[in-house]
Amino acid sequence: MSTMRYVDYGAGGGPDVLRIAQCERPLPREGEVLLEVAYAGVNRPDCAQRIGRYPPPPGASPIIGLEVAGRVAALGPGAQRWQIGDAVCALVPGGGYAEFCAVPATHCLPVPPGLSLAQAAALPETCFTVWDNVFVRARLKAGESFLVHGGAGGIGTTAIQMASAFGARVLTTAGDEAKADYCLEAGAERVVLYRNEDFVAAAMDFSGGMGLDVVLDMVGGPYLERDLEALAMDGRIAVIAFMGGAQATIDVVKLLRKRASIIGSTLRPRSVAYKAELAAELERHWWPRLADVRLQPVVHSVFALEEAAKAHALMESGTHSGKIVLAVRPETGDGNGS
Repeated sequence: MSTMRYVDYGAGGGPDVLRIAQCERPLPREGEVLLEVAYAGVNRPDCAQRIGRYPPPPGASPIIGLEVAGRVAALGPGAQRWQIGDAVCALVPGGGYAEFCAVPATHCLPVPPGLSLAQAAALPETCFTVWDNVFVRARLKAGESFLVHGGAGGIGTTAIQMASAFGARVLTTAGDEAKADYCLEAGAERVVLYRNEDFVAAAMDFSGGMGLDVVLDMVGGPYLERDLEALAMDGRIAVIAFMGGAQATIDVVKLLRKRASIIGSTLRPRSVAYKAELAAELERHWWPRLADVRLQPVVHSVFALEEAAKAHALMESGTHSGKIVLAVRPETGDGNGS
């Protein structure tokens, strides 16, 4: 068959617009492999694309989905390293919610030993994002203090795991006691219940009055000024989303006095070569650590491809902890990681 099933979002809207449709199977281009997708990770940018706020970059598949796990089904011209049948996970610029997905061979990583394909599908988007923004761009080092907002989410969980594994002291925010316990289990040293506690005051207490070295902010809006208040001298704020609003006002005098850096970034439109470098660094520095069960991805729920609307509704509810995954073409005997 030359066709495949995928999740279509029509003209956009709420989760209920998501429907199964048929389209032509993609063909791998120069340097690409075609993956038969077993599982696809669900992320907040997927919801943003569904409502028209996060369009795919030029040349990318218009189909929703930024990370997949499955097996190599075909090799494009010049594709190296992988063989047909290899189990891999991959960061993709689009096309994940489909039975087949074409991806640069250099953006694929081997499924870590002991992990199911469902767990592997929960790795690429968060690992690439956290490595790029926290360790490459914000230069977090062992012994530094680190705050990640929303520690119970997919990005938050990975940020806690990575930062603590590499020797940073981790503070995070959460919405309730259950999520706070989850964050502590993931490796956070302290959790701020943001509904009834000021994270700035908590950050100053956590850091002995010195302030934080690095903040990973997915909220934006009014949080940015408060991040700056909580920052140490020469501190860095990495902003990767704007769930709290796209507009922010900050005290520039405070920015100057603290010699602070505010870093904005979105990974999806970066070059194939840049993402390939990140993949190589992750395989070298992070993939070996995934043998430790405490650092493996946490899959909260697995939904069938036909249930993509339910997966998006859960994502937007914010009631989950860890990752949400779609079962696209699951293999017999593959665990779902939940």
